[in-house]
Order: sequence, then structure tokens, then C-alpha cells
Amino acid sequence: MIDYFGANRESWLNLLSQTEFWLQIIVIILATVAAYFVRSAMKRSDVELIEENTPSKLQRISRKGLDRIQFPISMLMVTLVGKASLNHLELTTPLLNIATPLLLSLAGIRIAIYMLRKGFSPGPLVKAWENIIATGIWLLVALHLLGWLPGVVSALDSFAFNLGTSRISILLVMKLIITVGFFWILALWLSNMIEQRLHNSDHISSSSRVALAKFSKFLLLAIAILVAMDASGIDLTALTVFGGAVGVGIGFGLQKITSNFISGFILLFDRSIKPGDVITVRDKFGWVQELRARYVVVRDRDGVETLIPNENLVTSEVINWSYTDPNIRMKIRVQISYNDDPEEAMALMLQCAKASARVQDDPEPLTRLMEFGDNGIALELRIWILDPENGLGGVRSEVNLAIWRAFKKAGITIPYPQRDIHIKSGNFPNSTIN
Repeated sequence: MIDYFGANRESWLNLLSQTEFWLQIIVIILATVAAYFVRSAMKRSDVELIEENTPSKLQRISRKGLDRIQFPISMLMVTLVGKASLNHLELTTPLLNIATPLLLSLAGIRIAIYMLRKGFSPGPLVKAWENIIATGIWLLVALHLLGWLPGVVSALDSFAFNLGTSRISILLVMKLIITVGFFWILALWLSNMIEQRLHNSDHISSSSRVALAKFSKFLLLAIAILVAMDASGIDLTALTVFGGAVGVGIGFGLQKITSNFISGFILLFDRSIKPGDVITVRDKFGWVQELRARYVVVRDRDGVETLIPNENLVTSEVINWSYTDPNIRMKIRVQISYNDDPEEAMALMLQCAKASARVQDDPEPLTRLMEFGDNGIALELRIWILDPENGLGGVRSEVNLAIWRAFKKAGITIPYPQRDIHIKSGNFPNSTIN
């Protein structure tokens, strides 16, 4: 390894003139070509498998894991065969000797990163950067195996500038990025694990579970950033200036974001709104799907999800249909003609209350004569339902349709607006009609 990778110019020229060096290069090229052919064959087999039947989750994970190690393992197999052939010819193979651990480390790192991502589920960002993370780790391992790591570290540390009393180098920035990324992923994994444990707990209310999960997530992320910066060698006392700048930014431009953030925790801790509640905010009716740091997701009966800022729920009037009791009362008003019997109509309306299976027997449905209107007698049917999250329109429609049929069968008239005009006798001026 030292002769090949630490050689001077004369040694390199001497190396390029050796037959065994070019034979090793040919073996590496053949290994690369063979790995590409294997990859193409595996992609075709994946397409055929999907077309024939839907693979299970275990099959998909196994195939994706195999895809990640296929290329280096295929190259490694061909490299080992080439290395054995050259050794049989009594030729030295230092280039293939170093290629073997490099390919093994690449396969191990890629499958390890994939399994950690599937096990931790840190988020879409890590999924998108999986190849970049694996390649970065492999480069560090490759530099260590080649013996170049100390020199590269010294070169990166030499590119630096002074900012006040602090010395900032490329090495320090890279260490900061790597450590922050590592602790960030670790914090996300821990927060997801805490959230899963809270979700499976039957002794904690839904709002408390969301509050504890979000609080632990932000706390762990803050600790991760501070620990990463301290591990990178950054003086944390310098954060006082940054904290002052953040305070000024909040004062001038981030009032709404901060207000929504704090309002979200207020909603969680006072348990006024929790997942599953049926609420009405202005003209928006639906049930709460999620409580986020900045907004609440409310889904209506049309499947439309509305993102309502947390501040609006704290500062404005909100109707919570299921705050303490999911039972709600619906009022269905009907008018009948003055020529009809209101007692008969009220009895029919009570019978029609059973038209919907969602109407509760306790409390019992009631009817009331509300007023004598201009066009008829106003009657009102009062019913109770237990599941407002399933909507109110369906129950209202079923009961109204049953009342219409019952009234029509009994000959009870539902009047429409009308006016009676009485013309009094009197003297009218003579008019000439041409």
C-alpha cells in the first residue's frame, strides 16, 4: 500500500511501466462491467416480479437491501477471482489487495445505513440523503485504509480564517455538519420512539400524548444541536450574540410564527382541543386530525383538510361539539297550514325521528309548537345524536324525507309564503282607455 499510494513521481513512472499493474487495472474494469450487467439483470427481474404479483413488505425490503450491496459485492467477486488468477501466475496484486477491503466496507456501510434508516425511520430527509451519507462514511474509511486520512485532515485544517478570537477552518465546519447531522438523526429517532411509546399507552389522554411527544422532540433537538456544537469545539458562550439576534428577529418579523408555536402548546396543555374533536371555526366544520407546532389539521366531510393556525383557535370563538359530551341536539323546524291539526303533525314528527338509526332514544326526541307565523304554524323536532364527526346533513335529510312522506300521506300541508290582498270598495277616478 505504501509503495503504490505513497510513491513519488519516479516510483509512479516505474509503476506504470509494470505489466502486473495494468493487469490489475483490467481486472478492476472487468469487475465494474460485470457489476453493471448484474445490476441490469436485477432491475429486469424486479420489473417481472412486480408484473406477476405484488411483492410483500419483507420481499421489498430484502430486494432493496440486495440492490444496495449488489454492485460492490459483484465487483468483489470478480476481483477475488482476478486476484487468485494473478497470484497463480506468481504476480503481486497490491492494487487488488486494497480494493478488496474497500469494496467490503462499501457494501457493509450501504446495508448498515439502509437498515438503520428502516429501523429508526428518521424522516424523508435522511431517506433522500441515504446515498450521500453512505458515500461520505465510505470515503472516510477509504482514506483511512489508504493511509491518506491524516494528510487530508491536516490540509483541511490549514484552510482557516480568524473571526474575532475564534479560528474557523474547513475541518471545523465539516466536523460541525457531521456531528449535528448525527445527533439530529439520533434525536429524531429517540423522539419517534417516545412518540410510539406514548401512542401505545392507554393511561395518557390523546392531547397529553401529543403534548409530551412534541415537547420531547423539540427538547431533544435543542440538546442535539448544543451537544454537537460543543463536540465540534465551538465555544457555546458565543451563542449569546446569536440569541440576541434571534430575539430581535422574533420581535420584528416572527411574531406570528412564535404566537402560533406558543398557542399550539397552550392548546395541548389546556386540552381544549384534541385529536378526534368535532369543531366549528367560523365557517369551517370538521374533526381534528392532527395538532402540529404551527397549525391544526381539520378534515371536513368532503375530505378537504384545512390547516388552521393555532393562534386563531386561541384568540377566536371555537365551537367544540365534543368537548365534554359527544351528544349534541339537532333542531328540525317545519311549518304546517292553519287548516291542519298541529297535534297530529307533532305525533307524526315524533314517529319520523326514528327514520335515522343515528338518532338516540335517550334523551328522547321531543316536538314543540314554536310560534304562529305569517304563513303557518311553526313546529320543531328536537333529536339527539352521538356521533357528530359523521356529519349532520345525513340525519337531517333522512328525518326531513320521512316527515315529508308522513305529512303527504296524512294530508297535512306544508305552506309556502303567500299574501292575501283585500280590495276595499271606493270611488276610483275616471280613466279613458284609448
